[in-house]
Amino acid sequence: MEQRETRRQGTGRRATGPTAADGPGDGGPGADGALPPFAERVLDLAERIPPGTVMTYGDVAEFLEQGGPRQVGRVMALYGGAVPWWRVVRADGAFLPGHERRALARYREEGTPLRTSRTGAPQRVDMARARWDGA
Repeated sequence: MEQRETRRQGTGRRATGPTAADGPGDGGPGADGALPPFAERVLDLAERIPPGTVMTYGDVAEFLEQGGPRQVGRVMALYGGAVPWWRVVRADGAFLPGHERRALARYREEGTPLRTSRTGAPQRVDMARARWDGA
């Protein structure tokens, strides 16, 4: 699995994340080398979500008091590969289409509460138990 190292502008930190083939976004800055301020705030918050918990796209926007779920989703799609992208989810807790296996592996590794189907197969994140309020 190819890893790509990027330096997020403004943070002074290095983040190693998956490429676009491995997770949402490529984790890299825009063509000019800088991330938009809103994107930086979204990614910083995604990095603060504790293992085993999640926030929805709407939760992130509400916490930041800026943008909305679609804007947060766009940031995650473009730049989210360098942060724990699996911790920012849809409101229903459904796994990110196209990234289900990778997300499920991370959820299991972190002990994220999951809801299962009648057959016992993991279906989605258990939002009632896994949701983090940012406190």
